Amino acid sequence: MMMTLDATGPTVHLKPREERRLLAGHPWIFSNEIREIRGEPGSGDVVEIRSSAGKFMGIGFYHGHSLIAVRLLSRDPVAIDQRFYEKRLTQAHRLRQMLFPGAESYRLAHGEADFLPGLVIDRLGNTLVVQTLSAGMDARLPLICDALEALFAPLCIVERNESPLRSLESLPERVGVLRGSVAPVEFQEHGIRYRVNPLEGQKTGFFLDQRENRLMIRRYASGVRVLDCFCNTGGFALNAARGGAPTVLALDSSPDALGRARTNAQLNGIDNVTFEETDVFTRLESLRAASEVFDLVILDPPSFTRSRKSVPAAKRGYRELHQGAFRVLRRGGVLVSASCSHHIEPEVFGEVIADAALRSGRTLQLLEWHGAAADHPVIPGVPETAYLKLGVYRVL
Repeated sequence: MMMTLDATGPTVHLKPREERRLLAGHPWIFSNEIREIRGEPGSGDVVEIRSSAGKFMGIGFYHGHSLIAVRLLSRDPVAIDQRFYEKRLTQAHRLRQMLFPGAESYRLAHGEADFLPGLVIDRLGNTLVVQTLSAGMDARLPLICDALEALFAPLCIVERNESPLRSLESLPERVGVLRGSVAPVEFQEHGIRYRVNPLEGQKTGFFLDQRENRLMIRRYASGVRVLDCFCNTGGFALNAARGGAPTVLALDSSPDALGRARTNAQLNGIDNVTFEETDVFTRLESLRAASEVFDLVILDPPSFTRSRKSVPAAKRGYRELHQGAFRVLRRGGVLVSASCSHHIEPEVFGEVIADAALRSGRTLQLLEWHGAAADHPVIPGVPETAYLKLGVYRVL
């Protein structure tokens, strides 16, 4: 059942003092913060949010079987209709136009950070790729597509709803075409062309969050030998080559990702990158055994943890990975290392890298520290929106 706010709609009443986090800007209400629910809202329905004293605090999407019981939509009593989506998406689009004028690819909507909780939309050329990660957004997917067509007239809208996060709200995984006809898409980023099939690859088909970090790689690549670990579709490797690296060895375990990486290299006339299908941990050991050394090593692995309880195992994995990288990095060389899990906090990630360096007998100089590109905004006080961390180190 889909509902909009009315005078007799369901309401969620918070426990005493539990409104403090909401007032500080956090958009989630957890189930243990709720004192009482009046009415019978279903998962995905819109509810009023009220303090323990009965003060109106906003409206949000409700879910009765999720730790995140309510996701804030608005601090004002508005209807969640096509006009609401058009207004929020227009606001998000104006930011991207300011950040990247004329860009062919960018993240159009970044969930809670664009005040659209559980909604992610990427633009890849003339195609829009949508993820709905909350029951409320998923139930309104046709409405969202109507708004997107009215505002942007894309040739195609596809959904990449295979994220494991959907299971937290009892949503099935789906991939498919929502509007229009899908075809491979080509777009340019920093002078490099990429070809993407929106229905293939990880996440929404391309990691737009590393946009500025890919360009940054060129600063360290001129005239040096580069090792790119977990290269995926080749973004870092191709930028290293474009930055003047004479040779780049790019590793990944996915034959599909490597096929797309090779296509992207050919598309740009780049022939000095060797793409190799392998397990990165094993290959780092074999490179060390063969006394191979590199001047620039890039580590951009997939998430090592999806929950708090697996953080200790993830830290051990990151430590092992960095020790392997230090063994093949010449003294005075540069390490670029990223983590995309918000469960690994920036301080923890930096400590793991420092510990691996200590165990390897290496000394570090931190040169740069970055997050995601600006089209992935962060809400202050909401650490979940600051998930990407990338450090650039000189290793002595």
